[in-house]
Amino acid sequence: MNDPVVAKRPAGSGAAGAERGAAAAPHASEAPIPPTPEAPETTKAPHVRPGDRIFRGLATGSGVFIVTLIAAIGLFLIVQAIPSLGLDNVNFLTSREWNTSDPTNLRFGILDLLLVTIVISVLALLIAMPIALGIALFLTQYAPRRLARPFAYVIDLLAAVPSIVFGLWGLFVLGPVLFPFSEWLIANLGWIPIFAKGNVNVQLGGTVFTAGIVVAVMILPIITAVSREVFERTPTMHVEGAIALGATKWEVVRTTVLPFGKAGYVSASMLGLGRALGETIAVMIILSTATSAFGWSLFDGGATFASKIALAAPEFNDPRSAGAYIAAGLVLFVLTFVVNAIARSIVAGHKEYE
Repeated sequence: MNDPVVAKRPAGSGAAGAERGAAAAPHASEAPIPPTPEAPETTKAPHVRPGDRIFRGLATGSGVFIVTLIAAIGLFLIVQAIPSLGLDNVNFLTSREWNTSDPTNLRFGILDLLLVTIVISVLALLIAMPIALGIALFLTQYAPRRLARPFAYVIDLLAAVPSIVFGLWGLFVLGPVLFPFSEWLIANLGWIPIFAKGNVNVQLGGTVFTAGIVVAVMILPIITAVSREVFERTPTMHVEGAIALGATKWEVVRTTVLPFGKAGYVSASMLGLGRALGETIAVMIILSTATSAFGWSLFDGGATFASKIALAAPEFNDPRSAGAYIAAGLVLFVLTFVVNAIARSIVAGHKEYE
C-alpha cells in the first residue's frame, strides 16, 4: 500500500502563515537590542586666559573708578556748599551781589557769574563752529593727502598750548589789536545792547569780547578733530553714488558728508562748549574786574565761575567763605556735566557712530 503523499508547502510560506496567524517567535539572534543610556553631556566652561581676566578686571575697575570719582566729587561739593548756602542772606540764584569777606554776613549770588560765563562760551562757540567746520571739510574733502596730515597736526597742537600762554597773548597782543575795531563797534552799533559801551576800559582789552575770541581759539582743536574724524567715516558708497549721478564736489559734500556728519559735528561743538564753560586761567588773566553789574555788553568786564574761584583761592581761610565759592563750583560742575551728557546723547542716537 502506498504511503499517502504529503503536500509540500511552497518555500516562503512560513512567512505568509505568520502574517495570517500568530507571529512567529523571533530567533535569538534577531531579538531587539535595548537602547543604551546616553552618557550625560558635560558642558565645559570656556577656557579664559589669565591675561583676559586681568584686562577685564582692569577695564571694569577703571569704569567703576571713574563713576565713583565723579560721584565723590559731586558729593563733596554738595556737603561743603550746604552750610554756606544756609547762611546766605541773599538769593543764591538770582542775586548779582557777591560779598564773602565777612563770614558772619555772607551775601553771594551767581547770576552775574552765570551770565558772563554763558556769554563768553556762546561767543566762543559762534566763532569756533564755522571755522572748525571749514577746516574739517578742507582736510577731509579738498586738501591733498600730503598736505592734510601736517596741517591736521598743526591744528591739533593748539590743544597742547598752556592756557596761561593764551591768556597772555589775549591780553597783550590780541587786546590792543582789537581796540580800534571795538571802538568802531561802540561808535556805530552802540544802540544795540551787546555792542554798547561796557563797564571797563576797552583800551585795556580786558573785555568779554577779547575773552570770547581767545576761548574760541582754545576750543577750535577739539571741534575740528572730532568733526574731521566723523567726516572721514562717510560711507564711500554714498560719495561714489553722488559722483556717479554727476554731482560736483560741493554737491557731494552737501548731500552726503554733511548729512552723515551733522550729529557728530553738533556733538563736537557741545564738547567744545563744555571746555569753554570751565576755562579758568586764560579768562582770569584777560577779564578786568568790573565795579558794576554785567550789562549784556561784549565790552563789559566781570568774572566767570572758574575765574572767580581761581582769583579768590588764596582767601579760603574760613570754611563759610570757602563754601560760597564751592557752591558756585557746584553749579559749574552740574552745568558742564549736563552739556557733556547732551553731547553724548546726540551721538548715541546714531548707530553709524557706534
